[in-house]
Amino acid sequence: MAQRGRGLTAWDTAQIAQVSPGDGSAAGSAGTPGGGAAGAAGPTSATPIGETQQMQKSETDSQRTPAEEAVVQAQHAPLFDRKLTIDAGISYSYYDRRQLVLSGFLALDAIFLGQLNLGQTKANVWTFDVNTRYGVTDRLSVAFDVPYLYRNSDFISGGVGGAASSISDISKNSANIGDVNASLYYQLMKENANWPDIVASLRVTAPTGTSPFGIKLGTPDPTNNNLTTPSRLPTGNGIWAITAGLSFLRTYDPIVLFANVAYTYNVAKSFDDISTIEGVVQPAKVKLGDIVQVGAGMALALNDKTALSISYSTAISRATKTASPGGPWTTVAGSTTNAASLNFGINYAINKHWTVNGYVNAGMSPDAPNYVIGVRFPYTF
Repeated sequence: MAQRGRGLTAWDTAQIAQVSPGDGSAAGSAGTPGGGAAGAAGPTSATPIGETQQMQKSETDSQRTPAEEAVVQAQHAPLFDRKLTIDAGISYSYYDRRQLVLSGFLALDAIFLGQLNLGQTKANVWTFDVNTRYGVTDRLSVAFDVPYLYRNSDFISGGVGGAASSISDISKNSANIGDVNASLYYQLMKENANWPDIVASLRVTAPTGTSPFGIKLGTPDPTNNNLTTPSRLPTGNGIWAITAGLSFLRTYDPIVLFANVAYTYNVAKSFDDISTIEGVVQPAKVKLGDIVQVGAGMALALNDKTALSISYSTAISRATKTASPGGPWTTVAGSTTNAASLNFGINYAINKHWTVNGYVNAGMSPDAPNYVIGVRFPYTF
């Protein structure tokens, strides 16, 4: 989904951490909790409770507590009434993938003769990014995000000397800037008695990180041909991407309900070499699969400074296609993905300028990280 703002705003507050992923996004890059409004004038004795809540929304959205404003900004959109927000954050993602490798044949269609090796990849990704947001008008906001990644991956495989019980373990590291992105947010509808708050967003991601295409694979352990590792680790997708999204938010003091949907179009690009084989050059055009992102959740303000959030998000990617020069498009087998996660967040407004936001995302599908832990420190001027 479109990358959401993560800073401070409204009458006196600060913001909550982004629980999704991703810009990413994602994202990913998928959905995370949004904030709510509170502190409006109490109902009269003759006014129904539900009607009073709607009157509160239409009369004074500016009276949200710092905790609720933080949630709104983190999970929904920037707070348009603040001019400048600088949001720095750091996150840690862990991936653990195992694959059974069979080297042999079936005898009598039932008995396997040969070697069974278990390959495993453990990936640790540290991401530090700075997101700068600026409110142009009371409905329009722009943002620019610059990530820096450090990656460490362990590649493990059995088969040393032909013995499945002997293990090779090779570690690879890389550090570089990731894919930077610029975003535009426009508030289509301000929350009132009849409508939720609706914000449209548009994000453009540039291929400034290390491309994954053309990275060669090798066998660093001469005694184990089962183990192959890349010569370097990528920090970006290697292509331009455009993401359009809609975000919806409805407050029922002290609970906030939210939902969002986004579509990412990955622009096809030609590469001089996409081959993973050393000494082989294979020029081709690559079209990464477009991505549909959907998320929904809720947030609860415990008091004026603290809020908790929970959400579920998923990003479904279509198959990747490649085409050799002058040739037709060919679908890459097994390239469709579904990355789903369950997200939990907590945010604390230190004062009207500064907030600390923590979050944990638990992977719910094989294509998602096992877990993500992060903290953000938005500061609004």
